Amino acid sequence: MCELLGMSANVPTDIRFSFSALARRGGDTGPHKDGWGISFYEQKGCRSFHDPNPSAGSELAQLVKNYPIKSRTVIAHVRKANRGRVALENTHPFTRELWGRAWTFAHNGQLKGIKTLPLSFFRPIGTTDSEHAFCWIMDQLCRTYTDYPPAATLDKEIKRLFHILRQMGVFNALLTDGRSLYASCSKKLCYITRQAPFGTASLIDEDIKVDFSTETTPDDRVSVIATQPLTHDEVWTHLTPDSSAIFRKGAFIG
Repeated sequence: MCELLGMSANVPTDIRFSFSALARRGGDTGPHKDGWGISFYEQKGCRSFHDPNPSAGSELAQLVKNYPIKSRTVIAHVRKANRGRVALENTHPFTRELWGRAWTFAHNGQLKGIKTLPLSFFRPIGTTDSEHAFCWIMDQLCRTYTDYPPAATLDKEIKRLFHILRQMGVFNALLTDGRSLYASCSKKLCYITRQAPFGTASLIDEDIKVDFSTETTPDDRVSVIATQPLTHDEVWTHLTPDSSAIFRKGAFIG
């Protein structure tokens, strides 16, 4: 299994604290040594880094940990290869354009028969089940709506598509266009929402502790989504298996 990391915030926020823990799980404290990637949204732009090497020893991952990129929406992934060889084109997150916006997707799990689902406009570059599933989602949205639909309509449709994919196997996934962060939980996914009054937190995988009260304002709100909790002194909420969740501007929508 791979591991996922997502962030939704109401103000541009630095994710280096959480990414430091995820990167250690990529070949050091965890077995996910087959590549990693991270995507940051900056208004309509999307900045991505990918590396087929283990994140725990990656110089590119070290750059990301040292470079204070601030974003309202982030998706990251460390890979343990099951389907598709270890290669740059098979590292998550994957990105495609739809309705004039960059959509980004990352997944862990295996989907039986996913490649029997027909594709039309969107096609995979690599050979993973995950990228095929992403292209299928994009195809379905493109065929159903000619332009960006209302938020409530889009929320309902993405939850419906997630439900279909969960019937094909393990579909723990994150999807975003920079506005909303959509999460699918087949078996394991959790989140924490940090807001005032802010406290301190210590990573499980690194000897790093942060006092968020010195890094934030009283109006800040940040939700972090992960496969497993990243800190040991905070209360993380586990999503119900076989469910979907939406985060917008740092808030859990439902």
